[in-house]
Amino acid sequence: MADSGRLFKRGSCRSTWLRARKARPQLILSRRPRRRLWTLRWCSRRRLRRRLLQAQAAGVDWREGVRQVSRVAAARRPKTAIPSPIPSPTPASEPEFEFEPSSRCPRLLPIPPVRPVGPGRALLLLPVEQGFTFSGICRVTCLYGQVQVFGFTISQGQPAKDIFSVYTHSCLTINALHYSMPEKSKKELKREARMLLKSHLNLDDRRWSMQNFSPLCSIVLLEHLKTTAVNFITSYPGASYVFVQESPSPQINPEHLALRSVGIRKEKKRKGLQLTESTLSALEEVVSVSCEEVDGCPVILVCGSQDVGKSTFNRYLINQLLNSLPCVDYLECDLGQTEFTPPGCISLLNITEPVLGPPFTHLRTPQKMVYYGKPSCKNNYENYIDVIKYVFSAYKRESPLIINTMGWVSDQGLLLLIDLIRLLSPSHVVQFSSDHSKCMPDLTPQYVDDMDGLYTKSKTKMRNRGFRLAEFADALEFADEEKEIPVEFTGHKLISVYTDFAFRITPRNRELHNKILRELSVLSYLSQLQPPMPKPLTPLHSLTPYQVPFNAVALRITHSDVAPTHILYAVNASWVGLCKIQDDVRGYTNGPILLAQTPICDCLGFGICRGIDMEKRLYHILTPVPPEELKTVNCLLVGAIALPHCVLKCQRGVEGIVPYVTTDYNFKLPGASEKIGAREPEEAHKEKPYRRPKFYRKMK
Repeated sequence: MADSGRLFKRGSCRSTWLRARKARPQLILSRRPRRRLWTLRWCSRRRLRRRLLQAQAAGVDWREGVRQVSRVAAARRPKTAIPSPIPSPTPASEPEFEFEPSSRCPRLLPIPPVRPVGPGRALLLLPVEQGFTFSGICRVTCLYGQVQVFGFTISQGQPAKDIFSVYTHSCLTINALHYSMPEKSKKELKREARMLLKSHLNLDDRRWSMQNFSPLCSIVLLEHLKTTAVNFITSYPGASYVFVQESPSPQINPEHLALRSVGIRKEKKRKGLQLTESTLSALEEVVSVSCEEVDGCPVILVCGSQDVGKSTFNRYLINQLLNSLPCVDYLECDLGQTEFTPPGCISLLNITEPVLGPPFTHLRTPQKMVYYGKPSCKNNYENYIDVIKYVFSAYKRESPLIINTMGWVSDQGLLLLIDLIRLLSPSHVVQFSSDHSKCMPDLTPQYVDDMDGLYTKSKTKMRNRGFRLAEFADALEFADEEKEIPVEFTGHKLISVYTDFAFRITPRNRELHNKILRELSVLSYLSQLQPPMPKPLTPLHSLTPYQVPFNAVALRITHSDVAPTHILYAVNASWVGLCKIQDDVRGYTNGPILLAQTPICDCLGFGICRGIDMEKRLYHILTPVPPEELKTVNCLLVGAIALPHCVLKCQRGVEGIVPYVTTDYNFKLPGASEKIGAREPEEAHKEKPYRRPKFYRKMK
């Protein structure tokens, strides 16, 4: 019975199939066209994609290319032969390489061809308005045409640029731009491109490029990149994954092997940086204002909560401005996530080169920098305002200024932001918001005028109380030369930006993520101690430090109160800021010299206090700061920014007990823990502004 039932079902299915076969149109004579009308299999999609690439390289209609480039003709034709030109169809009849929405076959786009051109080198041909998204690091040279990376335009003839598409941030994309073409024939364009490629490629690679050449395409050379900073960071366990990620499923195709030799991997487009319409509109408006400003250079203040894209916007804006301007000024007010300096600094920089990577790949020397010593300004807001005022005084208003602010925009953080807007008087305020960010009021000029800040009053209250601008300047305690200039709260233009990033950071792992980025910035700074390429890396413990006498520099712990008898324990094996104060510390025969208050002074760089010699009364400082600048250093500041643990635990060549690493540690010592030695908020507010440091000498 079971067999009969099974035969009955099989017979019904076969009869249904026969009726459908008889009812179909008789014009379809084979199964191949019928399969195309339904869905394309994997092999068919691959065959069609190959035909599209061949047609694009030949510059003909893809349907004509099928007839011209057949298997028989390809076997008979020599390999070096150029396909005969076929007149391209008119724009009205040009076919579009996509299927109807009702079809099950996905849209097929030609993939940019990649060819290996030597060890660690690959050639990339990008059709116009197409992109190549990748992860990894490489050196990019535009041999022909024009491409754009992270908002910066790279044209033919420009020097090579180092690009860092690392794991900690969104992948970058090389986009081919539509550039202006002279009125030349295709043959003349090929001859011009061949001459440009002659100094970079051999004969076979030039022939391959010309065979795949099409008008308005861009030819890009990708080279393997190795810098001292990359080698130093990747030498520590756990940090190598930042630059290069291995493919989860190994591929064997030639394109993957060519890119792997360069040190990059092709990624899907959705993994690249995606900017919203409001972000692009804000960029266009700010760039237009900066390039056409007549009355003065604009001051752009960027604000918003955490993880909404402020830093990404700043990098993109800097690159866009550098396409038209020689330099851009940048004021860093975010202590935790600094862009061009190690963490815990407020700095003013003049940027002349594009930023094509995360912060730890483009550290720069600032014009003016103050080491605040903490990744946050909580419990010490007044000192934070005074430091920003001190650094901002060096701005000469010769180029546009971009101001980066903290992501703390709630409660007292919002009031502090209002104080900054009144103090810095920006011409444009770019305010970011997203679905996952905290609600923040629109910082319109009317809102800023009517709200009280943390240290400033609204215009209404100042008018009612009869305050004058000169008296308000005294309340803010400006310097004498600044008091002559009246404080004017000019109106700004608010630009609202909505972002929609693929959000991977949660409140639970945000602190760990930010800590990793801060440690990478410290490692990148320490890489300046290494010899230039191609010399091998030298362990930090084998480098010769500078010897600094006790009576040559003053000491100050910025983030906590430490007993004078334990001050050297806090300084030893710590990250120190090398600063210059106006007072002369010479004349003290003994030491160490301790400061009673934290000074607001210039920071020339950073170093590691590798050791302290109590017999000779010397500090052993390891720093990349040049010796001519070290002569002016007379103050060492120690803050809450600590050395990465890998620097102490993973030094090569250390055998036995690792110095400065122990499990037997007394946390009851004053200053041994942030909670035990931290200053109370009430005491921090009562602390008077810095006038002149008082020196104390440690008794023998």
